[in-house]
Amino acid sequence: MKIKEAIIVEGIYDKITLSGICDALIVPTYGFSVFTDEALLSYIRSLAEKNGIIILMDSDAAGFKIRSFLSERIQSGTVRHAYIPAVLGKEKRKARPSKEGTLGVEGQTGEVLLKALAAVSTEKEDAARPITKLDFYEDGLSGKDDSAEKRALLSSHLSLPPRLSGKALLSAVNALMNYEEYKDFINRCR
Repeated sequence: MKIKEAIIVEGIYDKITLSGICDALIVPTYGFSVFTDEALLSYIRSLAEKNGIIILMDSDAAGFKIRSFLSERIQSGTVRHAYIPAVLGKEKRKARPSKEGTLGVEGQTGEVLLKALAAVSTEKEDAARPITKLDFYEDGLSGKDDSAEKRALLSSHLSLPPRLSGKALLSAVNALMNYEEYKDFINRCR
């Protein structure tokens, strides 16, 4: 399933689970870290304004607290909410169930997650040329002595968090810019 909107989830295991069933930019909030991480919140706002976001959190109190926080602070763009059922159980990787005893996003079946996302998502269009790892290399954003500085400039230009890996930056750039906008930025930086 190809999804146009970025999907906002609580943690890295939620991101891993969703990555296996859909083609979308998936951004974890790292739990309550989003409450104090202005760069991450700014990034999520940018995503909401560009292509919209889908907030998909666990069905427990913590998930609803994060969902509410994001909803209150993202005033422009498209914010959609996908919900999963509150199913009793525990994730396979955990020794004990969660505090409330329900499965989070990572513990749901692919079928349940796809159904929740399909109810609120927009299908991604394939017409645009994506920005690739090769583009990053040819434009000096990877594999060169000054690549880190160039990636920092691009991150700053897009108001992205400074800690994004090269792969995460590439996904973010594809979500926030088209190829022509990217090349225009690269040409202005030369």
